[in-house]
Amino acid sequence: MKEELKLIKRANTKLLTLLSLCFLLCCLIWVSPLFGFPFSLSYNFLENSPETKDYLYEKVDVHVDVEVGSNSLILSSGSSIGALDCDRSHFRTDICYMKGDIRTRPSSSSIFLYRSTNPKSSIEFPPSLEQEEQELQHETIKPYTREWETSIMNTIDELHLISKYKPLKDSHHKCDVFHNVRAIFFSTGGYAGNVYHEFNDGIIPLYITSRHFNGKVIFIILEYHKWWYTKYAQILSQLSDYPPIDFYANPKRTRCFKEAIVGLKIHNDLTVDPPSIQGSQASILDFRNLLAQACEPRVSYLSPSLKSEENLEIKKPKLVLLSRKGSRSITNEHSLVKLAQKIGFHVQILKPSRETELASMYKVLSTSDVMVGVHGAAMTHFLFLKPGSILIQVIPLGTEWASETYYGEPAKKFGLKYVTYKIDPKESSLYYKYDENDAVLTDPTSMNKKGWEFTKRIYLDDQKVTLDLERFKLVLARAYNDCSINSRNTARAS
Repeated sequence: MKEELKLIKRANTKLLTLLSLCFLLCCLIWVSPLFGFPFSLSYNFLENSPETKDYLYEKVDVHVDVEVGSNSLILSSGSSIGALDCDRSHFRTDICYMKGDIRTRPSSSSIFLYRSTNPKSSIEFPPSLEQEEQELQHETIKPYTREWETSIMNTIDELHLISKYKPLKDSHHKCDVFHNVRAIFFSTGGYAGNVYHEFNDGIIPLYITSRHFNGKVIFIILEYHKWWYTKYAQILSQLSDYPPIDFYANPKRTRCFKEAIVGLKIHNDLTVDPPSIQGSQASILDFRNLLAQACEPRVSYLSPSLKSEENLEIKKPKLVLLSRKGSRSITNEHSLVKLAQKIGFHVQILKPSRETELASMYKVLSTSDVMVGVHGAAMTHFLFLKPGSILIQVIPLGTEWASETYYGEPAKKFGLKYVTYKIDPKESSLYYKYDENDAVLTDPTSMNKKGWEFTKRIYLDDQKVTLDLERFKLVLARAYNDCSINSRNTARAS
């Protein structure tokens, strides 16, 4: 009996020792990855598991759109633990960065970032039902670059950026298309239709945000307009190797990415600030070169029909007059054209509209010596002039600050010779609507303090210009003289 008790006690001791060793081994297997120590068994388990093997994918450098069928499993980033960071420090724009397993859900205006339940471990633990529903982070953003302007931002679609745990067996949010390049999400809503805002709020910020990716980026557009894409397709093709995507075109299609930028960077009005561009010293002149690359192929196609006009009076400096209808139009425009021709200019009148092809504007302005226009959105086309050309801006009453801020300062940075012509009260149609001592005429600066709506109603929407041609003749004569000097210098250099 004693012998049997000894054997039982000895067996129990061995069993207890074995159980203790097993427990310690299990602890080593499960705990070691948390401290950064690799354990080959855990790796082999993942590598050979048929359930998890389909979740891994091979990273490649080329872009691949993978159409995922209904029986396919999810593609995820594997090595990334997931990151969602938003920069809300700029008064003009918010911008968010996402990295990891990113999936869109247009039907709810959402972009999801799925995270591992245990990012430090090479073993993925299935999340609990509670974890699966839990939002780790939820950001909202309107990807448009006028954050400070509440009225227009209220019209912009809002995106929800949601970070959650990634379910291993995900049956409700599989990838339909996987893109192996990063995405940039932005809106073409807001002031689309106004060329100044199209460049200032959209095209230039898009250039700033995407240039350093060298085409390896896809543009995902909210509030997509076909006319907008048609107008700017050649510029977009210089920034991305892939056609843009309408975010809402197929609400049920899930697109997946490894990286995404939501929102656009912006520096200042019609400006590119070289020190602020990642990995680049690009300037507004580099942006102008991009415009040239985008427009010149189309210009070459247009050239045969324009050759006769191009050769007309070829020795004369070319002056382009931007013609307006309605507010801020020049009532004696015909007399102005005759005056410029008398001074010696070859004059061409442009009447740009939303439908005007960019290449046709570039064709005319890139070969011009002088551009003349009244303050307004069309002045944005100075971006098509050659650096060293002359820009003459006619400044109506009450628009001095806007004229200088939106066009004057950017034109100087662009390398143009910038000339202002501030009209006198008698040159404004407001002179015949108000008493000559009214502050609307004598002190526009103080009147503008009443707010933007007042400025817009009085000075922008209700004012026309009748130029004092005797006074304006001096401006044109100086411009002609400068063109002659530039022409002689160019001839000597060649």
